[in-house]
Formats: sequence, structure tokens, C-alpha cells
Amino acid sequence: MYKVTIIAGARPNFMKIAPIIHAIQKSKDAGILIDYRLVHTGQHYDQNMSGSFFEQLEIPEPHVNLECSGGTQAEQTAHIMINFEKELMANPVDLLLVVGDVTSTMACALVAQKLQTKVAHVEGGIRSDDWTMPEEINRLVTDSITNYFFTTSETANDNLRKSGVKEEQIFFVGNTMIDTLLKQRPNFKQPQVWGDLKLSDRNYIVMTLHRPANVDEESQLKEMIDEITAHTEDVPLIFPVHPRTAKILERLDVSHLRLHMVEPLSYLEFNYLVERSKAVITDSGGITEEASIMRVPCLTLRDNTERPETITLGTNELVGTNPKNIKLYLKCLFDGDWKKGQDIPLWDGNTATRIVEVMNSTLSRS
Repeated sequence: MYKVTIIAGARPNFMKIAPIIHAIQKSKDAGILIDYRLVHTGQHYDQNMSGSFFEQLEIPEPHVNLECSGGTQAEQTAHIMINFEKELMANPVDLLLVVGDVTSTMACALVAQKLQTKVAHVEGGIRSDDWTMPEEINRLVTDSITNYFFTTSETANDNLRKSGVKEEQIFFVGNTMIDTLLKQRPNFKQPQVWGDLKLSDRNYIVMTLHRPANVDEESQLKEMIDEITAHTEDVPLIFPVHPRTAKILERLDVSHLRLHMVEPLSYLEFNYLVERSKAVITDSGGITEEASIMRVPCLTLRDNTERPETITLGTNELVGTNPKNIKLYLKCLFDGDWKKGQDIPLWDGNTATRIVEVMNSTLSRS
């Protein structure tokens, strides 16, 4: 029996691992000797992660929650490592599968290698080259001690090759987040705000802002919102607000007739809004991927991206963090000149199947 422990530390991680669990279960049902253990580090507390969250993703709740939320970066890293070491020693496996770039990804990879357990990184090789982002440090450290890399793009493959990773360690499989998006698309759920504001297709914009570079500098955040409201004509702006951002906006007394700040939405509700929107304005990497697949124009308020394929092939544009840049991109949007986007290689809904095929055929024999 080939045993795999899968790590998730935050809600988006579960979107990435859900299709992998489905593919493992399918293999088991076909008589292949493979099994998994799902470990939630509890890195991010999320009130939306109730039993219904796992039901929507059609996966069982985690086998264990290490409850490692809170603290500084160092404190949380140490807490995760201490608790996960106990977990892995009590439940040894052949492979640790980590996803994305949260602190749990790095911390659990370190523990596994010190216990001589091989590590596979889903989304390996992604780079922003911005060392001010904690996620970039997590990526670099994780990839420096990873045995096998499941990648989303040729750009990621090239990044790994340049760092000395051998070709036989790299498996270009696609994007598991898109597996979940395509599977759940028929289940998208209309949120209450749709009816409350009498929204209609392509007649509103969705906003999300959460990165410290955008929200911690209060004058920067206010100027960004002022620029967005000034150049979006008469369309409503729907802004699901992260609790951290909400406190800052309250202090700033930010308000506008067309700006509707709402509670954070579930995955199915949020993507219902994105799919039908005129555009998305965001600083989230994951949303740029989903918007590109749904062919929704996406304006990213960052100076760099670890997902360049969303720009070269998708519907995303890197606006930057200078609020004065926003006007030009919104003019392009409202003039109807936004690029249409095209298919991104292997972002087809079958990534998890390819990952599990590699585990069954290659990794289980190494």
C-alpha cells in the first residue's frame, strides 16, 4: 500500500487538494493500492469552513486538525513543525504532498525531509521574484527540499531547471485549482447580494484586496478605491471584504454610493459573481487563474505575478500598485478593448488524474 499524507493550511489549499483526493479514491476503487491521510494544519481560521464546505467539495473532513493558527511568522512555523512532527511520526507515509505557498507548505516539507519522508510539491516552480512576499520565501524554501514537482506551466518548469532540478523530478500536469473550478461551475450559487442589488450579467465589477502592500498603507488603499470609483462609470462595485481590510476601511471612513462592501462569500457564491461580472479587480493570484479560465477581464493591483500565463494567455493584466495606473486600464475595459484570452495548456480539469497516475506509476516505485 502506497501511503500519502496531504497537507492543507488554508481554505484555497482545499480547493487544490479536493480533486487529488477524488483521483486517489478513484484509483482505490479500481483496485490500486494507494491511500491518503488529510492533515489540516489549522494555519488560517476560517468561519466558512464548516461541514458544508467539505460537502460542497465532496471530500471528507480532515483526519486531523493541528490547530496552529495565530502568532508571528516564526511562531506559526515552529508551531506547525512541532505538531506535524508528532503527526508524521505517529502516522508514517511514503510521500508528503504539499500544495501552494502558505507557511504550512514550507513547515511540513521541512519536517518530512528531516524524518526522511519524500516530498512532492503541487504548484512547484512558481516564482514572483519578490522577496518581500512571505509566499515567495515559502516557495523557494519548499522547492529547495522537494523531491518531485507537479507544475502548472512551462515557465515553472524553466524556473526549476535553472535552479538545478533534474528533468526526471519535474512533472508538468496542469492546475488542480482549475479542476475544482470546472467541476464546481455547474454548482455556483447565487449570493444574496445579487437580488438585494438587482445585479445583472456584465453590469458590475467584483473587487478583492487583501495584500499588506495594498491595504496596510491607509492612504494608498484610499487612493486606490477613489481611483476605481472615479473611473468605473455607473456600474456597482461588489467588494467582499476581508475582516482585516474591513477594520482599516472603517477607520478611513471609505464610502461611495456604488461601492458595496459585503461579508466574505463562499467559494460557490464568489465564483457565481466572478463568472457573470464585467471584470474583477484583485490582488489575489488564485483569482487571476479562475477569471482567466472563465474569460472574465482581470485587473491585478500588484507589481509582479507568479502566474505569468494568466497575462500571456489569459485575461489578466498587471496594473501595478500605483493608483494612477488604474484609470488607463479601466478605460480599456469600458471601451471594449480588453483581450479575450485563450486556452492555457493542461488547465483542462484533468490535472489531479495526471498527478495520481504519476504517483501510481512512477513515485510508488522510486
